[in-house]
Amino acid sequence: MRYRRFGKTNLLLSVFSLGTMRYLASEENARQTVYQAVLQGVNHLETARGYGKSEQYLGAAIKAGLPKTRSQLHITTKIAPTLDADNMQRCIDESLTRLGLDYLDCLAIHGINTWEHLDLIQQPGYMQAVQQAVADGRVRHLGFSTHAPLEIILAAINTDLFEFVNLHYYYFFQRNVAAIALAAQKDMGVFIISPADKGGLLYTPPPKLQALCQPFSPLELNYRFLLSDPRITTLSVGAANATELVVPLSISDRTEPLTPQEIAVMQCLETTQENTLGSDRCSQCNACLPCPEKINIPEVLRLRNLAVAYDMTEYGKYRYGMFENAGHWFPGMKANRCTECGDCLPRCPQQLDIPTLLQDTHSRLNGRERRRLWG
Repeated sequence: MRYRRFGKTNLLLSVFSLGTMRYLASEENARQTVYQAVLQGVNHLETARGYGKSEQYLGAAIKAGLPKTRSQLHITTKIAPTLDADNMQRCIDESLTRLGLDYLDCLAIHGINTWEHLDLIQQPGYMQAVQQAVADGRVRHLGFSTHAPLEIILAAINTDLFEFVNLHYYYFFQRNVAAIALAAQKDMGVFIISPADKGGLLYTPPPKLQALCQPFSPLELNYRFLLSDPRITTLSVGAANATELVVPLSISDRTEPLTPQEIAVMQCLETTQENTLGSDRCSQCNACLPCPEKINIPEVLRLRNLAVAYDMTEYGKYRYGMFENAGHWFPGMKANRCTECGDCLPRCPQQLDIPTLLQDTHSRLNGRERRRLWG
C-alpha cells in the first residue's frame, strides 16, 4: 500500500480508501470488510450520514477492534447541507455518537451540487456551526463532496473554505480535469468517488472492452490512470464485502507513471472511439448547453459514445436510467424530451445532428429506471 499527503490537511492517506455505502448486508459483513481493508493497509474509512446504517456499522467495527489504533486511522463522514446551524451541530454530534468517536478526522459537506447549495454553505450562520465543531475539536478538517457540473465545482473550490474535495473523475469521464488541477493548485486533497462503478461498471466489462484493454483489465487500467496522477490522493473502494477488496488492493503499490504499454492501450481506446463513431462522436465540449428542455446533452452523448465504441451498453443503461430519478445528484431530463427546437445545433462546433443522436441514445439506453441507493 502506498500513502499520499491529503493536501493541506497533511494527513497521509492510503491510496485506496474504504467507502462504506455498500457493505450493509449485515453488521458482521461490515465488520469483516472493514477489518480486512485495514489489515491490508487501508487507513482511510469513509461513510456518510445518509448511507443507511453505515455509520452505525462502522462504529461497531471500530469498537470490535481493528489492526490499527484509532490514531492510525482517518475517519471521514459526510453531512448534507442544512438550512439551520443548530441542525448541523446536532447532525455532527449524532454522527459522532453512531461512530463511537469523540472526533472526526474529516467532515465533508455532502453534495454541493447546485448553485443554491453553494450559496447556502457560504452563509455566516452555516459556516459558524461547522467552524465551531473545528474549534472545539469535534472536526479536524473540512471538505466537500460533489456531483455538480464543473463550473460549480470550480466555484466551490475557489471559496477557499475547504481542505479537500470528493469528486468524479475517471479514464472514461475526464470532464472534471480542470477541478483536479485547481484543487492541486490550492493544495487540496483529492478523493475520487466510485472509480469502479460510476467509472464504467468496470467489475463486469463487456467483452469488446476487455479485448481492447489487453493485456490489462479495464478496471486495472482505470486504477492506473488515476494512481499515476500525483495530484490525486486516494480512490474510493466501495466494497460490498471483503472479497471485493482483492482486485484494487492488489495494485495499491502501482503509483508510478504510466508505462509505454499502458499509454499505447489508452491511445488504442481513443482511436477505436474515433474510428467507430466517426462524425457522430461527441467531443464533450459542452457548447450545446443550456438545453431549453434541461437535457444534459453532453452526458447523454458521452454514454452513447461509450455504448457504440466499446459496447458499454449496460453501463449506459445504468447511468441513463438515473436521469429524472436522482434529483440534483444526477440532473437532467431524458433524451426523448427533445422537441427538436434546434437551439443546440448552431452552437455545436462539430455540427452534430444532436436531436437525432439524442433519440438514438434513448432507443439504445432507456431501460429500467434507477434511483440512487440513498436519498
